[in-house]
Amino acid sequence: MIKKKLLLATANQGKVKEIKDSLSELFLEILSIKDISSAYIFIETGKTFMENAEGKTLFYSRIWPGLTLGEDSGLEIEYLSGAPGVLSARFSGEQAADDKNIEKVLQLLKGVPREKRKARFVSCMVLARKDKIIHKIEEHVSGYILTHRQGENGFGYDPIFFYPPLNKTFAQLSSEEKNSVSHRGKALKELKTFLNLTYS
Repeated sequence: MIKKKLLLATANQGKVKEIKDSLSELFLEILSIKDISSAYIFIETGKTFMENAEGKTLFYSRIWPGLTLGEDSGLEIEYLSGAPGVLSARFSGEQAADDKNIEKVLQLLKGVPREKRKARFVSCMVLARKDKIIHKIEEHVSGYILTHRQGENGFGYDPIFFYPPLNKTFAQLSSEEKNSVSHRGKALKELKTFLNLTYS
């Protein structure tokens, strides 16, 4: 039996690892855009995570024959009116990196009390094939932004995102723990159910 191929419309290796781990039980060969020879790069211009996820998956589904999964996610902070939002990955500028993005958030929230540091991670996923959307998912998880980093795991804003039910930041969780409660983990659980029902 030949494995179906699923292209992840991202070059973010942190996301690729989480998605591969979550979908490992499925009979799928999972690739990222780094694994295919494409001279085309999608430029995010959407105002929402869903718009960007749709744009990514449709863009790459036009040059990829199999299933394509577009995912866009990020951090929304209530005190910052939803920022960094769709700019999460490049919040500190075009040469942004995780450390710089975290520092910018901490500076903007300097002196802000805990009750005003509410935040949530959002994940939007869109599955497509040959320029046609098949399934859309949106999930989120709520927490608080700490005043300093805690933990060494994960990526992005994980070290400053505190998740009250487990009394830890996402960076203090194991991959298994994070995938069981995170925005992307919840979206992937729904995606796995859909793929099992539709393509098994």
